[in-house]
Amino acid sequence: MKLLTKLPLVALLAVLSFSCSTDSIDDKAEYLTANLVVPTPTPFELEILELINNHRLSVGLNPLHNMDLIKSQTFNHADYMAENLKISHDYFFERSAFLKQKAGATKVSENVAYGFTSAQSLVNAWLTSESHKTNIEGDFTNFDISAEKGSDNKWYYTNIFIKR
Repeated sequence: MKLLTKLPLVALLAVLSFSCSTDSIDDKAEYLTANLVVPTPTPFELEILELINNHRLSVGLNPLHNMDLIKSQTFNHADYMAENLKISHDYFFERSAFLKQKAGATKVSENVAYGFTSAQSLVNAWLTSESHKTNIEGDFTNFDISAEKGSDNKWYYTNIFIKR
């Protein structure tokens, strides 16, 4: 009798354990590398990077250097957020793995934001958030940022920090 009551449960577990997603890991990797675009930084983006470095210098930390491989990942993600009109850290682990493999990063962190219209207001907001400030003041060597405007006319930002 116990076997008959447990049989539906066993059947359900078997079905669930054999179900799979049609998305492969290769598809996610392709998102990161298929269109490896490294746009020229805009004056707006350079101002943000300068404000971050000025803050780091003011608290006795080393300035960070920008890097094309990081820029490719910040651009991909800022563009992804702008296209989807949502702020997210979607696919962060894939970006991190990519930068560890291709840029020799040993540590990767990311700040995202949206809606800010000036470099100063963006950096000020990050500095008043403990987790974002921790990334800005972290033990890193390189960074980059991308700012992309969505169809909602809002800016979407991705800022990635790495240590090499």
